[in-house]
Amino acid sequence: MLRSLYSGISGLRAHQTMLDVTGNNIANVNTAGFKASTTQFQDTLSQMTQGASAPQAQSGGSNPAQIGLGVRVAGVSTNFSQGSSQSTGRATDMMISGEGFFVTSKGGQQLFTRAGSFNFDAASQLVSPDGGILQGWTAKNGVINTAGAVGDITLNPNNMVATATSKVTLDGNLPSDYTGAPMDRVVKVYDGVGAERNVTLTFATAAGGGWSVKGVDDNGATANITLTQGTDGTLTPSGPFVIGAGANAITVDLSKVSGYATMNSLIVSGQNGSATGKLESFTLGNDGSLIGSFSNGTKQVLAKIALAKFTNPTGLEKAGGSSYVATANSGGVQLGGAGDPGIGSLAGGSLEMSNVDLSQEFTNLIVAQRGFQANARIITTSDEVLQELTQLKR
Repeated sequence: MLRSLYSGISGLRAHQTMLDVTGNNIANVNTAGFKASTTQFQDTLSQMTQGASAPQAQSGGSNPAQIGLGVRVAGVSTNFSQGSSQSTGRATDMMISGEGFFVTSKGGQQLFTRAGSFNFDAASQLVSPDGGILQGWTAKNGVINTAGAVGDITLNPNNMVATATSKVTLDGNLPSDYTGAPMDRVVKVYDGVGAERNVTLTFATAAGGGWSVKGVDDNGATANITLTQGTDGTLTPSGPFVIGAGANAITVDLSKVSGYATMNSLIVSGQNGSATGKLESFTLGNDGSLIGSFSNGTKQVLAKIALAKFTNPTGLEKAGGSSYVATANSGGVQLGGAGDPGIGSLAGGSLEMSNVDLSQEFTNLIVAQRGFQANARIITTSDEVLQELTQLKR
């Protein structure tokens, strides 16, 4: 039979594959995180009809004569170029700007995806639309250990937090010419479980100038310190002012208090403790940290999203659900966080859309269609030649 007949058949098959790939790209033009694919062709084996010969003394050399036997699909490669950004305003929608992948776990299998549309399930886990659980590092007392193993990210709405008060800061002026009764400043402080108590600071004028300060904690702890009056309006503490010990120790900062005449403006400018608070919302930091906002005004890191990168992303295998799995040719998974080299940054409230270029895909449709038609014409022509051969007998 004619070689051209089988070459035409291989061309039909190859261009049919190109049509399939192009059709899949167009079908996923609005799929978040989808990466378009391209078809690559290569010729098959060629039949040698005449070998090459070297130049001789009386004649020149000759080139090989070969007849190709058709075409085949060499591969279907994935284009991992960045897709456009679509703002959604949803806190659980995330977009990677760079080459990284979200890591999810489904059925015990580790998957990788660029689609950042996540939601909370009944167990307060961040999950993809197909049920993959987002992976990362969970914070312990607001501290992330990225050297540990990744696990499921869970943001329990019943999370509670309380911060023990360890520092109280005073600001303002104690009048150097004061002659009245001792002045009290009462500070509301908290222990590690959010229980409230008072610390009373009493300021009394000292003999020879300056001030004596006494601190009394509701727990019974006391401390005393003196403030030496300077000629330039400064007040110098006699040493550290610490009330209590251990977990309940409170350091009183008096470094901002001055001692000028006449004006009395001493205030408690702040303390770092807080009562018990419940998780109300969270925000996404640029480094992938999920920062919780609690009802007591406290903000604390709850978890950090893990991102993955590969030496050869095009070697990943599509696993459905806009996810990929690692293969022998993708290289091992390298885990890190947003901002790490080669991974990229994270943006909350946005999604990465498909990187399908419709103008290019419709052009590919035309090319594939014409290629299919041309190869069909080869088969038709070969058939006519065979028909002529069969009619030579007449």
